Amino acid sequence: MQRQDLLHAANEFGTPLYVYDAAELDAALSRVKTAFGDARIFYAMKANPNLNLLRRFAAAGVGFECVSSGELARAEHLGLAGERVLVNGPAKSDEEYAAGARLGATFIVDRAEEVGLLPPRSRSLVRVNPAMQISTHDHLATGSKASKFGVTLEQAPRVLQALADAGHDALGLHVHIGSAIRDANDFTAAFGRLSELRAQTGPLRVLDTGGGWGLGADLGGIAERARATAAVFGAELWVEPGRYLVAQAGTLLTRVVGTKHTGRHFCLVDAGMTELIRPMMYGAAHPVEALWEREDQATEPILWDIAGPACESGDLLARDVALPAPERGDLLALGEAGAYGASMSSTYLTRSRPAEVLYEGGGWQVIRRKENPADIWRVEE
Repeated sequence: MQRQDLLHAANEFGTPLYVYDAAELDAALSRVKTAFGDARIFYAMKANPNLNLLRRFAAAGVGFECVSSGELARAEHLGLAGERVLVNGPAKSDEEYAAGARLGATFIVDRAEEVGLLPPRSRSLVRVNPAMQISTHDHLATGSKASKFGVTLEQAPRVLQALADAGHDALGLHVHIGSAIRDANDFTAAFGRLSELRAQTGPLRVLDTGGGWGLGADLGGIAERARATAAVFGAELWVEPGRYLVAQAGTLLTRVVGTKHTGRHFCLVDAGMTELIRPMMYGAAHPVEALWEREDQATEPILWDIAGPACESGDLLARDVALPAPERGDLLALGEAGAYGASMSSTYLTRSRPAEVLYEGGGWQVIRRKENPADIWRVEE
């Protein structure tokens, strides 16, 4: 998308606004397919569950990894079932077990106790936690020793055997060490620890190496290591990209409502933690682009904190962003917002969640309308 396209979208649909570039969605999936070859791909739906994006991935042969009954309902609504659906999560409910069974999905077993909770004759994988130091924010490190996810390396062979003994179809192992991982060597280390289990597990049918690749990661290198690990077990390779497939396709557009100069320089905008909570939650840094140009711009850019409208000190979308002097009505674009922007948005302060629009073929399609306050309180009456 070009700057004029973003300006047009903001003027037509208002701000805050989530915009997605269909070409980048397709390009990201193509990069994954090229790197991982014939590996089976499951999209981690939590990154962005918009039905229009899901339909696009489903039409391309992608399955879905679901972690709630609501996500399973989305998969069912789209007609996906069987081997194209995974049920994940550390604390699955009875409703989620039932939904997974109804769809004939594969369950990712997160603890030994689950062996006795699965529906009869379930297909299953055992999630292993390699207990490593992961190069990402602590809240995103699912493969660390302190994480709530998975069984230990020592427990994994016993859980696999328990699944088989209970009559379940134990396909193999699953490992997902985190999200937005900065150092690709983390994957090498995790896969290496998994390989050590081969003597105890014997050959497996499936090895699911999850996702979590940083947006600038060397996918080819990571894929090569994943394939080599799968070969150790004689297993088919599965992967679960989420953020990688949608983040760079999405932009959050927001307008400047004013500025103030106190202890710092604040650029006040109409989007905040309710539209993009990742900076507050994970310390995530999203690229920020000013979409204004003024010929009479006389001052050099200074550093601004991009501050949202919530009455919360942490409601900051970015710090120390170099901008030419912003004026009320100017437009900012926050990049890499396609993942965990809309999906983690909230109605805190009874703020209406923004519209979502898709850019394809030179035009815009509304794929989720903006809420109004009555939409929010309808379930309360």
